[in-house]
Amino acid sequence: MNEIYSRGRRDLVIGVDAGGTRTRAYLAPLVAAGWDGGEGDGTALGRGAGGPGNALSVRRPELTRHLTDAIAAAVPAADRHRVAAVFGGFAGSAVGVGPERGRGLALSCLEDALAANGITAAAVDVGGDTEVALAAAPGAPADGLVLIAGTGAIATRLTDRRRAAVVDGHGWLLGDEGSGFWLGGHAVRAALEALDGRGPWTSLVAEVAAHHLPRGSYEPVGAVRPLAGPEERHRLAEAVVTSAYARPPARLAELSLAAVRAAAEGDAVALRLLDSAADLLVASVRALEPRAGEPLVLTGGLLGPGGPLLERVTARLDGLDLRIFPVADGGAGAAALARLLPR
Repeated sequence: MNEIYSRGRRDLVIGVDAGGTRTRAYLAPLVAAGWDGGEGDGTALGRGAGGPGNALSVRRPELTRHLTDAIAAAVPAADRHRVAAVFGGFAGSAVGVGPERGRGLALSCLEDALAANGITAAAVDVGGDTEVALAAAPGAPADGLVLIAGTGAIATRLTDRRRAAVVDGHGWLLGDEGSGFWLGGHAVRAALEALDGRGPWTSLVAEVAAHHLPRGSYEPVGAVRPLAGPEERHRLAEAVVTSAYARPPARLAELSLAAVRAAAEGDAVALRLLDSAADLLVASVRALEPRAGEPLVLTGGLLGPGGPLLERVTARLDGLDLRIFPVADGGAGAAALARLLPR
């Protein structure tokens, strides 16, 4: 770690980005440097990761453990006394429009995780994942738009760092359109439609079968052609359905990668799914009534730098004259908001 930081001073901050799939912790200096074009503000001194961090869907013991693990990996034990402030952005927690649903649990678990690591920061606060995402853009803007597409999907307008408008984010059952949930679920649907004869054959059949069934329990492994007869197709469909219903709904999001792989290989059905997902995400942005010149942060596994939907979404946003910033995650934004906390 850089020797310019005095070990007798509280000169570090921690930013936490806790999403539906993983939790990231980001150690940074109290004084910021410059933005590096997607990975944050260019001053990361340590990074750590843990399990899922949604404040509405992860139970207290697991959420605390995931936060504890991420912070422990990001902050060397010898430097934990130097932490001045901590800010956490949590999926399922927000300040602004609507109820502050998961905020209390998120704050309590974050405080417990800090204590478990021997960190007694002067200031600790939490907000939503969209707040830290916007703050990850250059200059940590207080006003702007955010579109997140990872496990779930949500679009928000923030004013003075508070949510002023929200589109979607309604969860796997009722919304999150264009998300990993949506894409994975529709990949399974497309495979079942092919097996039933209701839709065109697709390589997603093999991808979905490989995800849900033990290797060697179905034929053809890795094939992209229809199975021999209706009875065999029906048996495979029933096996996939039984497995899918036996697993937690979150596992559907894992199949979004299958759709991405199939599309990369030119599968027409998968290509249409990715196009449809991009259309849905852009519709969420348009529902916020964007204004020319506004910043729009794109983040999440599907939209961050190099994300499989990034090019499709930015192409569809062309003409709105937005300043678009894809960011890898909200860790740097959370650190920026930690710097703003009163101490």
